[in-house]
Amino acid sequence: MSTTTLRLGKVDQGFAPADTTSFFMKFHAVLSAALQEKLAFRDEGDGRWRPLEEVPGTPVSDLQRFLKAAGFMPHSEVDGIYGYVTHAAVRLFQEYVRTVDNDPSIGTPDGIAGPNTFRHIEDWKEKKEGTPDFVCKWAQSSPTNGSAEFNQWIGLLEKAKSHYLVHPHPILQFLENFPKKSDTKKIRDWDTSPDTIHLIGIRRNEDVRELKRENDDLFVLLINGMVFKFWGSTDPSQSMAFDFIKKQGRLDEAFLTEGQHLYKFGWHKVSDGRRVYRAMKPAQHGVLVFRDRIDANALTEENIQKGLDDATNFSINIHWSGKGQSNYSAGCQVIAGKSYINPDGQVIDCSAFASDGYDDLDRNKTRGAYNVLTDLILNYSAKGVTTAVYTLARDETFFLSDEIDEKVIEGWVERMRKV
Repeated sequence: MSTTTLRLGKVDQGFAPADTTSFFMKFHAVLSAALQEKLAFRDEGDGRWRPLEEVPGTPVSDLQRFLKAAGFMPHSEVDGIYGYVTHAAVRLFQEYVRTVDNDPSIGTPDGIAGPNTFRHIEDWKEKKEGTPDFVCKWAQSSPTNGSAEFNQWIGLLEKAKSHYLVHPHPILQFLENFPKKSDTKKIRDWDTSPDTIHLIGIRRNEDVRELKRENDDLFVLLINGMVFKFWGSTDPSQSMAFDFIKKQGRLDEAFLTEGQHLYKFGWHKVSDGRRVYRAMKPAQHGVLVFRDRIDANALTEENIQKGLDDATNFSINIHWSGKGQSNYSAGCQVIAGKSYINPDGQVIDCSAFASDGYDDLDRNKTRGAYNVLTDLILNYSAKGVTTAVYTLARDETFFLSDEIDEKVIEGWVERMRKV
């Protein structure tokens, strides 16, 4: 067992890349020029930028070999560098021990491999080596042998595509007629493959006129044959949107259109060295939005009838919404950190360490459930895959089944909100 505490930036002796500029550019190409010059990993836990630092021996490689064998970083190579993937895999291991193995003594899932984490790794090896349980359940699943619920959601995507090809909703008809390239897909191009990483957002109460919108929408992650559920908001809170768009000389906040969109793994707040963190961004051309042209503070039928914005939008990210008390969206799709529902249908409480906002992130607080979402995507995406598909719909017009209706969706959201 390693006696060295390992974290972002640690490198086995002799394993540091020769060209650090090219090495970090692979991760930070979308960041501002000033942040690219740091040549360090962005530590979201304490806000520091951590340059590469060699440690004696091969403790990082040894840790990576365990994480790979146990299924927490199945598609990444052992390279002796404690980078973003290793950091995320350690957090997933810590979260798995905390919730699936039901052992809270692992502490806060923070991505730091210290004495307590290494003790749990040794316990894992002692108890599980040579048994099927040595590989975590999250890695034993796959798109080809997914759970019944996973297959149900994939089937609903397929059903929706077939239905809307013949009976396009008026909103989707706007998309079909949009003349420019965008990351919002035409119905015929919707991706329903179980091999794709799917995030589904279900918009609720979108026509309720509120200056400060609640985090009351559902997000469903379909990944590696599993279903994880999160909550947050698909709509802008007018107060947040006002602060953002008034700088652009406009007051008509953006509502991401319903439909399917292509997103890439990226960063949020790409010019802020104190706050930048992992998020998802429109893949290439920007996504399509409706605008609140009548100052209704809601996506009303009148706003929809006025049509899509003429320009594609590159700023509608998928990012964190604090613990969940406030909606930190100016149009983005935002995920609360307080709690989530795991593939076994259990509500997982992260409130003890989930931060309200940026100020607590260096006080043993984390982004909670949001980290689970990003870490799963980073580690269970197939090798070379850097995109995911985001499908947004409202609850009353979505492809709901007898088993999944508006009441069921409301129940999931309320269970997570009330932990």
